[in-house]
Amino acid sequence: MPARDETETPPRPWLLALAVALASELLFLFRLAIPDKPVFDEVHYLPAARALRDLTGPANIEHPLLAKELIALGLRLCGDTPLGWRIMSTFAGSATVAGVFALTWLLTGRTRAALTGALLSVLGFTVYVQARIAMLDTFLLAFLLWGIVLLSAAMRDGSAARWTAGAALLGLATACKWVAAPYVAAAAVTFVLMKRERPGRWPGLGAVRALALLGGVSVTVYFLTFLPAFSYASEPMTLARLLPFQWDMYLRQTQTLPHHTYQSSWWTWPLLIRPIWYLYEPVDGAQRGILLLGNPAVMWGGLAAVAACYWGWVKIGSARLLAPAVLWTFAVGIFAVIPKSLGFYYYYYPASVFLSVALAVALDHWRERLGWWDEAYLLLALALTLYFLPVLTAAPLAHAAAFHRWTWFASWV
Repeated sequence: MPARDETETPPRPWLLALAVALASELLFLFRLAIPDKPVFDEVHYLPAARALRDLTGPANIEHPLLAKELIALGLRLCGDTPLGWRIMSTFAGSATVAGVFALTWLLTGRTRAALTGALLSVLGFTVYVQARIAMLDTFLLAFLLWGIVLLSAAMRDGSAARWTAGAALLGLATACKWVAAPYVAAAAVTFVLMKRERPGRWPGLGAVRALALLGGVSVTVYFLTFLPAFSYASEPMTLARLLPFQWDMYLRQTQTLPHHTYQSSWWTWPLLIRPIWYLYEPVDGAQRGILLLGNPAVMWGGLAAVAACYWGWVKIGSARLLAPAVLWTFAVGIFAVIPKSLGFYYYYYPASVFLSVALAVALDHWRERLGWWDEAYLLLALALTLYFLPVLTAAPLAHAAAFHRWTWFASWV
């Protein structure tokens, strides 16, 4: 999360970022209530959200509470209907697209590059699908991405307020899923390295103060999200049980689980070897499908962009090229070391979105050499989006065997 290379500071296009978020929200809301039955892991998280809405007692206790609390808020706002199940996910998805815009702008200082990153995140498929399903990862990434944005901004100007807000957002991300916790450590290491490189930088944000804020604020915010559990009618949380409960979650998350049809290893995710059919059955009067798959142009092209960013950093030492490449590598590498007995393609969701940033930064850096090829690449991504759209949106399909049209490889079935 280092600062970009340029010393000039162009005007901040916050209104444009807001417009990007609003446009994304309209896109995600279209036909949100289809299908009208729980999809994939909604069967786990909707009962947990109902328990939080009604404060009946603990449910789905292998994960922290915040994402399920937000789903419960959607149930409160829009009722226990498909719209209520998924409405908060659309907000998280829109925030994610705007976060890609903001992070790309911080790294490049260019509105064109920021818009390219935001567009690629939508055309990448994964944000669109996750923004229309009540799952924890959607909320995790929204908080995580904006935490990275604010911490990165603080590392440019030494703002303690932005640093504190970024730490709080990382705490909220961890309160959705624990996989966000390593990013707190990564932020600490990044800050220490940058401070060591330029000791006189940010006199108002010394190393001790910054690390204390990062750790203290993120941990405090994380534990505050457990407050509703203290009001459960059955088995209410207590201060004495709060820390042991964390250990219980760890044991559940590291237990050996039975084989799952869609399980996959972390190294297969960048290669698109085993995507997930969230839905494929007759529902709402028609055969429908929802395929969680990254856009091949964005996912495979993004790998080339990551490699190019590393190469560019080695050649010229550009921190703005290094940052998105390291983010993607870190997001994938986490799953190579954490003790999980099963992996799934949706774990790749944060890394898949970081590819949009890497692509936008790389396209911006080598724009003069690429000429019109960057526009051709965007058109290819758009064409593939239109091609896969029926199985991203749960549109009516012709017949039960229609999935063959979109399953390029046997492992995609």
